[in-house]
Amino acid sequence: MVMNFPALKNRRTFFAAGAALLLAFSAAAFAATPSGAPTVTFRKIFKSSYPEFVEIKVTQTGTGTYDIRQLDDEASPAAFEIGAPLAQRIFELTAKLRNFQGLDLDIHRRIANLGEKTFRYERAGETHEVKFNYTLDDSATQLLNIFEGLTRQESDLSNLERAMRYDRLGVNDAVRQVEADYNQKLLPEPERLLSPLDRVASDATFVDIARQRARALAARIRAAR
Repeated sequence: MVMNFPALKNRRTFFAAGAALLLAFSAAAFAATPSGAPTVTFRKIFKSSYPEFVEIKVTQTGTGTYDIRQLDDEASPAAFEIGAPLAQRIFELTAKLRNFQGLDLDIHRRIANLGEKTFRYERAGETHEVKFNYTLDDSATQLLNIFEGLTRQESDLSNLERAMRYDRLGVNDAVRQVEADYNQKLLPEPERLLSPLDRVASDATFVDIARQRARALAARIRAAR
């Protein structure tokens, strides 16, 4: 699946401004993670798409980092958290896949290039990984969908936060993108976007249409919890 982020793509010029701060948050988050804690990493490389590079690392406690960018951009992993139920689901699926040990997921047929995907499991010196272009394995597909959803969610969140800081006229586009992804049920934990949506809704310096859209979307997310 090719993931397109139109609003995010149009505002790549804002990425550099927050990279150093996000990197610092990332380092602090992993410094607090117990050594030896199991980690699942998802990496996707898809040249000539947007984004070309995705890497998401999640520990069993729900802490982690994400790095979403073009291949020629500087690496800038940022810290994030997911809820305990989602973290548990990731590790349940990983266990079903034998922690990726000796696993072959690819269908090995001639199909379009959908990007090289990698699942990696690490724990106290134990490391296993598997690469694939496309798979029919149900557990792997569910795990892939979770990470693709987290990619979309963190991109939407970063895009909205940056627009609020640097591009107030672009806030409505950013909220509209969140709304579209929410409508398509692409966001694993949409409640993670409630804080910035509430800030948009209550800030009179943003255009009314953005405030109204943010308020309505936040109400829908809360009602669905």
